[in-house]
Amino acid sequence: MEVLVLIVSFIFLLSIGVPIAYSIGLSAMLTLMVSITQVASFTTVAQRMATGLDSFSLLAIPFFILAGELMNRGGIARRLIDFAKALVGMLPGGLAYVNIIACMLFGAISGSAIAATSAIGGIMHKRMVKEGYDKSFSAAVNITSSTTGLVIPPSNILIVFSLASGGASIAALFLAGYLPGILVGFSLMAVAGFYAYRKNYPVAGRMKISATFRYFVYAIPSLFLLIVVIGGIIAGIFTATEASAIAVLYAFILSVVGYREIKLKELPEILLNAAKTTSIVLLLIGTSMAMSWAMSIENIPRDVSTLMLSVSDNKIIILLIINFILLVVGIFMDITPAVLIFTPIFLPVVTRLGVDPVHFGIIIVLNLCIGLCTPPVGSVLFVGCSVAKIRISEVIRPLLPLFAVMILSLLLVTFIPPITLWLPEIFGF
Repeated sequence: MEVLVLIVSFIFLLSIGVPIAYSIGLSAMLTLMVSITQVASFTTVAQRMATGLDSFSLLAIPFFILAGELMNRGGIARRLIDFAKALVGMLPGGLAYVNIIACMLFGAISGSAIAATSAIGGIMHKRMVKEGYDKSFSAAVNITSSTTGLVIPPSNILIVFSLASGGASIAALFLAGYLPGILVGFSLMAVAGFYAYRKNYPVAGRMKISATFRYFVYAIPSLFLLIVVIGGIIAGIFTATEASAIAVLYAFILSVVGYREIKLKELPEILLNAAKTTSIVLLLIGTSMAMSWAMSIENIPRDVSTLMLSVSDNKIIILLIINFILLVVGIFMDITPAVLIFTPIFLPVVTRLGVDPVHFGIIIVLNLCIGLCTPPVGSVLFVGCSVAKIRISEVIRPLLPLFAVMILSLLLVTFIPPITLWLPEIFGF
């Protein structure tokens, strides 16, 4: 009965347009009301929300969000685009490559797929259309490539997975995300290059070595942030939470003092935007933790584990089933609550089959990244179409081959664990 109330109430609330954070919290409370008293259910949900947010590692999220806001306004996107153009602009489909590489770099630096979509798309879309690229193709490339920043560290969603998994190493997750993120990026570049060759898109002239070097020098301060943050974590100089605070300080100095793209009078607006985004993310985390607890006392994770293992004890079959379920979930649910809700359900299943929790973390994030690019709740899809000023229906067709290679990359990461675990093992995580 409790499970039925949980599922039906959650789907009903979503279907009538209740925001997902409220839908999660209300469905968790209704589930608890079936098994305990009404007053106790209110108290329990409130306690679990507070307990779920009482984590030192979660302090990294508001800091990385603020760092992303500073980078988004600080002229970093333009410098990364110029650097990427100097590297690959002369190749067939060069501007599409530039879009993908710039999104990978900016997404990795800012930790936000939406920020990458907005910042890079706002600059690259006009350039690509001016050079003769289709508007829909330009938007599709921007939308899909911006999600790589959620896998390539520093990544807020990997911190959320660490919380949901019960303590998977954030440093190991950060290292594990590099090769899968790069794999997805190169796969998208392969499709973009083939598409550009068929459409005979123009090729830019080869840039002089001096100009390439100049753009590289301009981009070094932005790229150095990755070395500072990830290098410090790997070397054990500071934790991921401390690294996020250092990222804010570095982004502030670079944007305000170095590049001088942000005026001091703009800081209150930037801080307010970061606070709004943080409040949304933390509300989702709090209500999702309450729902996860409600599911745990109803033994849903154990029952799902037993059910799936009764279907098959073959690791390949189970992973294929989980991938399919997560791909469907990603279409209807945002990435943060999906990670918090489904990690406790599926992690016990895969660990019983010998799958490393760090490996599974990358699998679940890659899965749900695809959902960010699909209707009806694909936030990156909506932002990308808004930036490009086109309808969602126009971008679906060029998105399909890009989706195909993202799914192919997901399968490679799923069934070839060294793609994920090689770097963490090298560094002893």
